[in-house]
Amino acid sequence: MTKSRRFSLQRGPGVVAQCRDLTRQVLDEWLGPGGGQGRVAVADVLLLVSEVATNACRHGDAPYELRLDRIDGRLWVQVSDHSPLGPHPHGRHRPAASSGHGLYLLQRLSSAWGWVPRGAGKTVWFEMPVGPPAGPAR
Repeated sequence: MTKSRRFSLQRGPGVVAQCRDLTRQVLDEWLGPGGGQGRVAVADVLLLVSEVATNACRHGDAPYELRLDRIDGRLWVQVSDHSPLGPHPHGRHRPAASSGHGLYLLQRLSSAWGWVPRGAGKTVWFEMPVGPPAGPAR
């Protein structure tokens, strides 16, 4: 089963919250509220969406597109921005630092992540496993 949703994002304050809200709405639709029987860690997905969108704001002149795909037991999330520069860690993870945790969280919480060039910018993506879709409400 394949399901896809693509959203054009509005530039400006609130774009990270917009990405998070859209992701939550799609996950509720696909998996049921709170992940339903889909067995996805919704909180982890929302955290990673926030991190990727925040990095796009800081380093990529704001994200312009969010895409969510559910393919054969996987959730694939993509955030596209206008910078051609790929994400790269800035040395070892420093837990006491006030920022710089996004890539570490991607490595720890997702089953895979990466980035690809897209037009004049790039798309950062991550995957999370999901189970079967939620059954009909009883």
